[in-house]
Amino acid sequence: MNNLVNDNLDETRTNLVKEITLLSDAQFNSKPDRNMWSIAQVCHHLVLVEEATIKAIAWGLKEVDRSQKERKNVQLIILDRTKKIKAPKMVEPGVEPFEVQQIIDLLNDSRKKLMTFLSTIEDQSILAEKSVKHPALGELPLDQWIEQIYLHEQRHIEQIKEIKILLDMRH
Repeated sequence: MNNLVNDNLDETRTNLVKEITLLSDAQFNSKPDRNMWSIAQVCHHLVLVEEATIKAIAWGLKEVDRSQKERKNVQLIILDRTKKIKAPKMVEPGVEPFEVQQIIDLLNDSRKKLMTFLSTIEDQSILAEKSVKHPALGELPLDQWIEQIYLHEQRHIEQIKEIKILLDMRH
Protein backbone atom coordinates (compact mmCIF):
# COMPACT_ATOMS: atom_id res chain seq x y z
CA MET A 1 0.00 0.00 0.00
CA ASN A 2 1.44 3.34 -0.92
CA ASN A 3 2.63 5.82 1.71
CA LEU A 4 0.12 8.49 0.76
CA VAL A 5 -2.80 6.14 1.45
CA ASN A 6 -1.14 5.03 4.67
CA ASP A 7 -0.59 8.63 5.78
CA ASN A 8 -4.17 9.56 4.89
CA LEU A 9 -5.51 6.60 6.89
CA ASP A 10 -3.39 7.64 9.89
CA GLU A 11 -4.08 11.36 9.68
CA THR A 12 -7.81 10.94 9.24
CA ARG A 13 -8.03 8.50 12.14
CA THR A 14 -6.03 10.87 14.35
CA ASN A 15 -8.45 13.68 13.46
CA LEU A 16 -11.43 11.46 14.23
CA VAL A 17 -10.11 10.47 17.64
CA LYS A 18 -9.33 14.14 18.38
CA GLU A 19 -12.98 15.02 17.65
CA ILE A 20 -14.39 12.49 20.10
CA THR A 21 -11.80 12.06 22.81
CA LEU A 22 -12.97 14.91 25.09
CA LEU A 23 -16.69 14.20 24.80
CA SER A 24 -18.59 12.91 27.80
CA ASP A 25 -20.40 9.62 27.23
CA ALA A 26 -23.69 11.57 27.43
CA GLN A 27 -22.62 13.95 24.64
CA PHE A 28 -21.24 11.00 22.68
CA ASN A 29 -24.62 9.24 22.74
CA SER A 30 -26.89 12.30 22.31
CA LYS A 31 -28.83 12.61 19.07
CA PRO A 32 -29.54 16.10 17.74
CA ASP A 33 -32.89 14.73 16.63
CA ARG A 34 -34.41 11.28 16.49
CA ASN A 35 -33.77 10.86 12.75
CA MET A 36 -30.05 11.47 13.14
CA TRP A 37 -27.27 9.31 14.46
CA SER A 38 -25.40 10.14 17.63
CA ILE A 39 -21.65 10.71 17.38
CA ALA A 40 -21.23 7.26 18.97
CA GLN A 41 -23.33 5.71 16.20
CA VAL A 42 -21.37 7.54 13.49
CA CYS A 43 -18.17 6.10 14.96
CA HIS A 44 -19.64 2.61 15.31
CA HIS A 45 -20.67 2.85 11.64
CA LEU A 46 -17.04 3.67 10.73
CA VAL A 47 -15.84 0.55 12.57
CA LEU A 48 -18.42 -1.59 10.73
CA VAL A 49 -17.46 -0.08 7.36
CA GLU A 50 -13.77 -0.78 7.96
CA GLU A 51 -14.55 -4.41 8.87
CA ALA A 52 -16.88 -4.80 5.88
CA THR A 53 -14.16 -3.36 3.62
CA ILE A 54 -11.73 -6.08 4.75
CA LYS A 55 -14.35 -8.71 3.85
CA ALA A 56 -15.03 -7.09 0.47
CA ILE A 57 -11.33 -6.93 -0.44
CA ALA A 58 -10.76 -10.51 0.74
CA TRP A 59 -13.68 -11.64 -1.39
CA GLY A 60 -12.47 -9.59 -4.36
CA LEU A 61 -9.00 -11.13 -4.17
CA LYS A 62 -10.53 -14.60 -4.57
CA GLU A 63 -12.32 -13.60 -7.76
CA VAL A 64 -10.68 -14.74 -10.97
CA ASP A 65 -12.03 -11.91 -13.10
CA ARG A 66 -9.25 -9.43 -13.70
CA SER A 67 -10.95 -7.21 -16.21
CA GLN A 68 -9.84 -3.67 -15.52
CA LYS A 69 -12.73 -1.76 -14.00
CA GLU A 70 -13.12 1.92 -14.50
CA ARG A 71 -11.51 3.95 -11.73
CA LYS A 72 -13.86 6.40 -10.08
CA ASN A 73 -13.30 9.77 -8.56
CA VAL A 74 -14.20 8.41 -5.13
CA GLN A 75 -13.07 11.62 -3.45
CA LEU A 76 -15.59 13.69 -5.37
CA ILE A 77 -18.43 11.26 -4.67
CA ILE A 78 -17.74 10.53 -1.01
CA LEU A 79 -16.81 14.01 0.18
CA ASP A 80 -19.91 15.58 -1.40
CA ARG A 81 -22.16 15.68 1.66
CA THR A 82 -25.04 17.27 -0.28
CA LYS A 83 -25.67 13.75 -1.57
CA LYS A 84 -27.07 11.54 1.18
CA ILE A 85 -25.94 7.93 1.03
CA LYS A 86 -28.07 5.49 2.98
CA ALA A 87 -25.94 3.05 4.97
CA PRO A 88 -26.52 -0.59 3.98
CA LYS A 89 -28.02 -2.68 6.81
CA MET A 90 -24.74 -4.47 7.51
CA VAL A 91 -22.98 -1.22 8.42
CA GLU A 92 -25.82 0.42 10.35
CA PRO A 93 -24.68 1.25 13.86
CA GLY A 94 -26.05 -0.30 17.00
CA VAL A 95 -28.63 1.61 19.03
CA GLU A 96 -27.17 0.77 22.43
CA PRO A 97 -25.10 3.49 24.11
CA PHE A 98 -21.33 3.35 23.71
CA GLU A 99 -18.53 4.71 25.84
CA VAL A 100 -15.98 6.93 24.11
CA GLN A 101 -13.08 4.66 25.12
CA GLN A 102 -14.98 1.57 23.98
CA ILE A 103 -15.38 3.09 20.49
CA ILE A 104 -11.73 4.21 20.39
CA ASP A 105 -10.77 0.59 21.20
CA LEU A 106 -13.07 -0.70 18.44
CA LEU A 107 -11.57 1.81 15.98
CA ASN A 108 -8.04 0.72 16.95
CA ASP A 109 -9.06 -2.92 16.59
CA SER A 110 -10.61 -2.55 13.16
CA ARG A 111 -7.59 -0.57 11.93
CA LYS A 112 -5.18 -3.19 13.26
CA LYS A 113 -7.23 -5.89 11.47
CA LEU A 114 -7.14 -3.86 8.25
CA MET A 115 -3.38 -3.29 8.36
CA THR A 116 -2.66 -6.90 9.28
CA PHE A 117 -4.90 -8.10 6.46
CA LEU A 118 -3.32 -5.74 3.91
CA SER A 119 0.18 -6.84 4.96
CA THR A 120 -0.73 -10.41 3.93
CA ILE A 121 -1.25 -9.35 0.31
CA GLU A 122 2.10 -10.11 -1.28
CA ASP A 123 1.50 -8.45 -4.62
CA GLN A 124 -0.25 -5.14 -3.91
CA SER A 125 -0.59 -4.38 -7.62
CA ILE A 126 -3.39 -6.96 -7.77
CA LEU A 127 -5.54 -4.52 -5.80
CA ALA A 128 -5.77 -2.24 -8.83
CA GLU A 129 -6.67 -5.15 -11.12
CA LYS A 130 -9.59 -6.68 -9.27
CA SER A 131 -12.81 -5.06 -8.20
CA VAL A 132 -15.91 -5.65 -6.11
CA LYS A 133 -19.27 -3.90 -6.20
CA HIS A 134 -19.48 -1.15 -3.59
CA PRO A 135 -23.01 -0.42 -2.26
CA ALA A 136 -22.77 3.32 -2.99
CA LEU A 137 -20.09 3.52 -5.67
CA GLY A 138 -20.75 0.50 -7.90
CA GLU A 139 -17.89 -1.65 -9.23
CA LEU A 140 -14.79 -0.40 -7.49
CA PRO A 141 -11.15 -1.50 -7.84
CA LEU A 142 -9.90 -2.99 -4.55
CA ASP A 143 -7.26 -0.31 -4.02
CA GLN A 144 -10.02 2.29 -4.18
CA TRP A 145 -11.88 0.36 -1.47
CA ILE A 146 -8.90 1.14 0.77
CA GLU A 147 -8.95 4.78 -0.30
CA GLN A 148 -12.66 5.08 0.45
CA ILE A 149 -12.04 4.16 4.11
CA TYR A 150 -10.34 7.45 4.94
CA LEU A 151 -12.48 9.51 2.57
CA HIS A 152 -15.61 8.05 4.15
CA GLU A 153 -14.13 8.79 7.57
CA GLN A 154 -13.43 12.40 6.52
CA ARG A 155 -17.04 12.72 5.41
CA HIS A 156 -18.22 11.56 8.81
CA ILE A 157 -15.78 13.78 10.72
CA GLU A 158 -17.59 16.72 9.09
CA GLN A 159 -20.88 15.17 10.20
CA ILE A 160 -19.54 14.81 13.77
CA LYS A 161 -18.56 18.49 13.79
CA GLU A 162 -22.10 19.38 12.68
CA ILE A 163 -23.66 17.16 15.35
CA LYS A 164 -21.50 18.87 18.00
CA ILE A 165 -22.78 22.27 16.84
CA LEU A 166 -26.39 21.05 16.85
CA LEU A 167 -25.99 19.61 20.35
CA ASP A 168 -24.49 22.89 21.58
CA MET A 169 -27.45 24.81 20.22
CA ARG A 170 -29.95 22.73 22.19
CA HIS A 171 -28.58 23.65 25.61
